[in-house]
Amino acid sequence: MKAAYFLFFSSVILCLTACTTSGRYSMRHDAAPSVHPEQLNTDDAEPKFEPYAPANLKPYTVLGKNYTPLNSAKGYTETGTASWYGQKFHGHLTSNGEIYDMYAMTAAHKTLPLPSFVKVTNLDNNKTAIVRVNDRGPFHGGRIIDLSYAAARKLGVLATGTAPVKLESVYVDEEGLVSIGNQPARQPEMAQITNTISPAPSVLATLPAAQKAADALYIQVIASQNGEKIQQLADGLAALYQVPTSVPNDNGVYRLRLGPIKDELDASVLLQELQNNGYENAYKVYLSQ
Repeated sequence: MKAAYFLFFSSVILCLTACTTSGRYSMRHDAAPSVHPEQLNTDDAEPKFEPYAPANLKPYTVLGKNYTPLNSAKGYTETGTASWYGQKFHGHLTSNGEIYDMYAMTAAHKTLPLPSFVKVTNLDNNKTAIVRVNDRGPFHGGRIIDLSYAAARKLGVLATGTAPVKLESVYVDEEGLVSIGNQPARQPEMAQITNTISPAPSVLATLPAAQKAADALYIQVIASQNGEKIQQLADGLAALYQVPTSVPNDNGVYRLRLGPIKDELDASVLLQELQNNGYENAYKVYLSQ
């Protein structure tokens, strides 16, 4: 691949939401991963107190419709239709400024404050899951929540695509008191609320978390003049793919690189994964130390 730097304008990066259509995605239509992991961790997300990001409480407009986020998730319940989103958005920024990992127990909601925790019950089969809401959507009529691939798999929604669900917030205040839906707050009994969760494995979780490669092999993902957003994306990709990142500044252009990566095969697999997830201009680069 010819090593040519590709400059993304900051406006492109600022408009990253899970459930809207944008030319930054390599896939026109969403899909499940081509290989379904056999050892997928579908333990519930662990509810805890997390302050809401002020920027995520501001009214916003999508497809000509205005939305006003709730000031608090406490007491929230809702019944409606759930859908799910997967491969198309995997590895891209969510509305909360994190990286969407379809193998994690997360979800998107139009008005819940971000981040929030929600207990989802599939009314067709009574299966339940607790998810962490860190994204906006779904912006389709009649749907109230977009589940990650992992959450949809646990709830039995993959085969049907949608399902009737009941949503109940799992709200944890600063004192550690927990309230589920409109029930009174009480001391947490986590064994009855959720299982202990460990980070859901990425497809490339086998890549070393930190390496010192003698050949200084990197993958350059994108370049941008918006250093803050590039660093935010770098932090998310590092967590998602478990590889170190660097963001050197070259005359006002920030270049997001993953690495160093010692193994050529690991680098090739990672490059293919990135290109499949919308970073089609990513390429390998060898840098002298």
